[in-house]
Amino acid sequence: MTVEVTDAPEHHRWEARIDGELVGFSQYKRHDGVITFFHTEVEREGVGVGTALVRTSLDAARAAGEQVHPVCPFYAGWIERHPEYQDLLHEKAPHLGEED
Repeated sequence: MTVEVTDAPEHHRWEARIDGELVGFSQYKRHDGVITFFHTEVEREGVGVGTALVRTSLDAARAAGEQVHPVCPFYAGWIERHPEYQDLLHEKAPHLGEED
């Protein structure tokens, strides 16, 4: 089972599909070189949909030279567990692991 992740800018979200069926998405907003991820939904848990969404979208942000503001708790938690992506955090993003 392969998770295919694509950007759907007309819907302001990244979409995950398995065999053509929409099984998850991450909504975002882009502004001045920053992509803010604010909501993620996953229909099939335990098959890597969430990880595929986050990893693909963050890799694309890196390639585009964008910084990331993870308002979505799923994104924030994932980045906290994967320090190789913490360099993407926008300076105004809350520091992961710290209380506000």
